[in-house]
Amino acid sequence: MLPIAPEYIGYGDAGIDEDIFVSYHPEIELLDNGLFKYHVDFEHLEIDDSVAAICASRPTNPTGNVLTDEEIHKLDKLARENNIPLIIDNAYGLPFPNIIFEDVEPFWNENTILCMSLSKLGLPGLRCGIVIASEEVTQAMTNMNGIISLAPGSFGPALAHHMIEKGDILELSSNVIKPFYQQKSQRAVELLQSAITDPRFRIHKPEGAIFLWLWFDELPITTMELYQRLKDRGVLIVPGEYFFIGQEDEWDHAHQCLRMNYVQDDDKMQQGIAIIAEEVAKAYSQGTSD
Repeated sequence: MLPIAPEYIGYGDAGIDEDIFVSYHPEIELLDNGLFKYHVDFEHLEIDDSVAAICASRPTNPTGNVLTDEEIHKLDKLARENNIPLIIDNAYGLPFPNIIFEDVEPFWNENTILCMSLSKLGLPGLRCGIVIASEEVTQAMTNMNGIISLAPGSFGPALAHHMIEKGDILELSSNVIKPFYQQKSQRAVELLQSAITDPRFRIHKPEGAIFLWLWFDELPITTMELYQRLKDRGVLIVPGEYFFIGQEDEWDHAHQCLRMNYVQDDDKMQQGIAIIAEEVAKAYSQGTSD
């Protein structure tokens, strides 16, 4: 069960069978300055015998949403009450690489499977994942890796071990990586809000990760159509439809959002945002005239 969608696009192909996910619409909190934030809608979560685990990313790709400490503790309580694990995808989170702009606490207990990565430390080619879990789970992971991978690469673990021993990994995360991405996200928000002044446009509050999630309420075309128009002009975004995994209903909101990568140099960022602004204004005006 994904307690909140949109969620990481890669989950969609994670299962051997089709339709292994169920997910729920988030509550949407409208914030000042053209921002909004998703929250888990706990009133509508349903867990039955078909649910084998709860999974959430923190912070979340694509939206940059960070589950609050209260939300994490509620999900943990639900998981333990139903005797299922809570899986937290922590690839961008605490304590490293710390691409997280909110004041929240790291979380783990024996019922939690915490997944981390070296990719966001600037080492994507190492493909080194880290799983922190109970001995039972880690032993099963060890056995599985021994069959699937035969000999997992050792350079990533060796490098990470060295960085941890020297105390570099936390300092690098807090003093280099986090400020870089935080400044980039703030700059992108400024450029977007300057270029797109329509009150129906909102940005998910950037709380972490390396993407911005844009919401064009009442957009008369889908973001799939907007994607094609932008692609024709050399700007690549990802339509929001792909991130609402595990939902069967047609929700207008899912067709009004898109994911934008904000890690570009400033000139390219400004050029891309200007094109997005033009195409969005064109789409809104066409809808009005229709």
